[in-house]
Amino acid sequence: MQKYLLSAVIAIVCFATSCSASNEEKLFNGKDLSNWEFIVDGNSVPADQVFSVDDGEILVQGTPFGYMYTKKKYSNYTLNVEWRWVDEPTNSGIFLLIEETTSPFPKGIECQLGAGNAGDFVMLGGTTMLEYQAPEGQQSRFPMMRKREASNEKAAGEWNQAKITVKEGVITVYINGVLQNVGTSSAKEGHIGLQSEGKRIKFRNVTLIPE
Repeated sequence: MQKYLLSAVIAIVCFATSCSASNEEKLFNGKDLSNWEFIVDGNSVPADQVFSVDDGEILVQGTPFGYMYTKKKYSNYTLNVEWRWVDEPTNSGIFLLIEETTSPFPKGIECQLGAGNAGDFVMLGGTTMLEYQAPEGQQSRFPMMRKREASNEKAAGEWNQAKITVKEGVITVYINGVLQNVGTSSAKEGHIGLQSEGKRIKFRNVTLIPE
């Protein structure tokens, strides 16, 4: 009986794992950026001078400002993204629930990747989060919800991981396995984006599992 139960458990686990793997969508195929569109501030340079593929990874130059965003919109999902700084820790972000692809910042929620602040939420283009309360008497172009824990980012050159779930507008962010933020957006569907702001950054293993 014990052997039968053990076999049944193993079969269920294997089935669940295979189902998750089969549902996984690679937003970056490791070869080109054919799944993405691009915004470059002021159209000052061609997009391929800012966003490119290098050694099977996405390379973002950091200047000028801009972002790449998925051609499709997504609603309920788990997003996994790995990133590392090429030269030194600087600034970037993962854009979520993009409603409007405006320049140089979209209307949407940013999961901040800026050095020391990975996991902060930034509300862009007039977006709001249910949990956010503006400081009395203060207004900001970029309202922010700070992360919950101290920075747990790795040194320049090492890979970090963001695991982000979006469920009916509720965004939950884990950075390197640590829960850093939870917030509720009024938007429930939108594009996903990777930002150019600062200096060079690389991304890899950009995958999505729909809920």
